Amino acid sequence: MKVLVLTSEPFSAKQLRDVLPDDVKPAEIQVMVVAPALHTGPIQFWLSDSDEPIQRAEEVRRSSVEQLGDGGVRASSDTGEGDPIEAVADALNTFKADRIVVFAHPDSEQRYREEMDESELQSRFGIPVDRATVASSDG
Repeated sequence: MKVLVLTSEPFSAKQLRDVLPDDVKPAEIQVMVVAPALHTGPIQFWLSDSDEPIQRAEEVRRSSVEQLGDGGVRASSDTGEGDPIEAVADALNTFKADRIVVFAHPDSEQRYREEMDESELQSRFGIPVDRATVASSDG
């Protein structure tokens, strides 16, 4: 199974397995992690202050791939656009996923443009979408 994971925080192989159907085994999963360069707010976004979001996305991407590898899951990764839907679209151009998993902050902690409707993603891309909450690692 090929899984495209859109995430705003690092996650583990266990967290991924908890989201996927029970019959999926870690050795059967190929994961593409996409960490969008999310801004903390609209002012930062509109002023095009991208350095911090890109650096954060790089950290999330690297840490997630390392944790997946430690859990026996094959993974590659990339950083993505600040618009998560565009990040998914870009990734699907090169990684033909069977399923999309979105790890996002709880609604009260979401970053600018992090909110997404899973049914909209599923309708747009024609791929099953699962969502899980991930805790912020920066406090």
